[in-house]
Amino acid sequence: MGAAATIGGHSAPETSSQHPEEMPPIAPRLLTDLLDHAVEAHGTWPAIDFMGRKWSYKEIGELSRRAARGFQDLGVKQGTRVGLCLPNTPYYVICYFAILRVGGIVVNFNPLYTEREMAHLVEDSGAEFMVASDLALSLPKIEPLVGKGSLRRVVVCPIADALPKLKGRAYRLLKRKDIAHEPHDLRFLRYADLIARDADPDPVERSPSDLAVLQYTGGTTGVPKGAMLSHANLAANSAQMIAHVGHMPETQERTLGVLPLFHVFALTTVLNYSVDTAAEMILLPRFEMKSFLATAKRTRPTQFFGVPTLYTALNNQPLHGEFDNVRVCISGGAPLPLEVRQKFEQRTGVRVVEGYGLSEASPIIACNPLEGEVKSNSCGPAFPGTALEIRDPDNPHRVMPQGERGEVCARGPQVMSGYWNRPEESEKTFIYGALRTGDVGYLDEDGYLFLVDRIKDMILCGGYNVYPRTIEDALYEHPMVHEAIVIGVPDTYRGQAPKAFVALHPGDVLDEETLMAFLKERLNKIEMPSSIEFRDSLPKTLVGKLSKKELVEEEAARRARDKHQATAE
Repeated sequence: MGAAATIGGHSAPETSSQHPEEMPPIAPRLLTDLLDHAVEAHGTWPAIDFMGRKWSYKEIGELSRRAARGFQDLGVKQGTRVGLCLPNTPYYVICYFAILRVGGIVVNFNPLYTEREMAHLVEDSGAEFMVASDLALSLPKIEPLVGKGSLRRVVVCPIADALPKLKGRAYRLLKRKDIAHEPHDLRFLRYADLIARDADPDPVERSPSDLAVLQYTGGTTGVPKGAMLSHANLAANSAQMIAHVGHMPETQERTLGVLPLFHVFALTTVLNYSVDTAAEMILLPRFEMKSFLATAKRTRPTQFFGVPTLYTALNNQPLHGEFDNVRVCISGGAPLPLEVRQKFEQRTGVRVVEGYGLSEASPIIACNPLEGEVKSNSCGPAFPGTALEIRDPDNPHRVMPQGERGEVCARGPQVMSGYWNRPEESEKTFIYGALRTGDVGYLDEDGYLFLVDRIKDMILCGGYNVYPRTIEDALYEHPMVHEAIVIGVPDTYRGQAPKAFVALHPGDVLDEETLMAFLKERLNKIEMPSSIEFRDSLPKTLVGKLSKKELVEEEAARRARDKHQATAE
């Protein structure tokens, strides 16, 4: 069990709804052990392909060693928080393992964060150092934070230096506007200087139970909190992936990595699992369709991890063999509409399995099998070594019977110990040592998990619980619907009512009356939306997931304006 199992002093009850998948106990490991083993066993194998430039595992190990020495010379020691504000580049991989090797703690920053968001994470985490690219979209937002509060120094990593030589020269010439003006003072250190000293880092006594990563998440309350993930947590989730696959790869895998490594799903699948199995990581700094398809065609990946919006986007593109060598496709981060999965499988011949997890669990706690039965609209059985429980949302001390809905709770070695500097929030997030996910779901007779919705997204209509996902799934059944989001809006009669926002496929035309008639055959009267608003596109998070927050805020602002105007008249 993870450290979370004893939060609040409670032991696990005897009434778990789903026992852990049978697998040998997972031996706690340091994350750096994953890289050390890959270097020792497969040092000559390619580790990274970045825009056509390659590094072997031996080269990555050597650069990580030198960077570790450089971080120690800067002052990074046991427990020092170091921010990584980087797109998918070799810099991320090298610095990630270097920081962990000297006992530091990685704090993941999204380069697209606003200055205010970055300032909050720096203040909350107490990050003393930052590693950032020289991109104009991020470095200028970090510069004002240096010297104010905890942040002392920034290591700047030039994107052009990581590219093949000719591409690097062209990038500097043609992308000048994308490159930030690098400050020339002692607060900023170039990456080349970080790795300049050819020396081993001083030995640091470390334990798998040590904190490795602060992964910030909104959790169930929307307030950004740092999920404390240990070496053992993250290494366990990688080991669980190997057990889920059923074996170590017989030949080297090639992982197409376009999901950002600062996101926990990619951190585990694209980085930790790839290194654990000595796979080649094909890294793309951002998702741009033309470059993505060209890279897939050139590198012939064998495994791909994506979010539903990626699969949706690919379904709308002509494909010419880019996925011919892919054997494994896993979708996570958000519910995968059945129609999206079926269309992708039909077009590529590649099976897509849906998994489920959250930052607080490193992140995977359930996944459909790569071989065996995949149940439509299910995110699969418990991950190996994981126990799932369905608890009554109104009385979480009560475990629900099989087939009944409740809050999904999880136990396993991948579960965090709690939130950084938030003991009260941590206490609320566990019940008898089980992690409360904030999601509503149920387990069927075979132990497959079906998610219904987020507890906080549930709409209370005249005393009845209405789950937006039920309505969204019905909308996706219409062939013209490209994306759909349902939120609750105030209703004078029912208290709340569902409202749907829909984006159609390009060129399609559909009116509200026709779509409402389509839904009446699939939803009960209580679930029917009060209205449907068509939009060219729907808001998404920085990692490409559909986002309800903006629509909820828009609706609240619009209703406030309407009320003000009515009062004025």
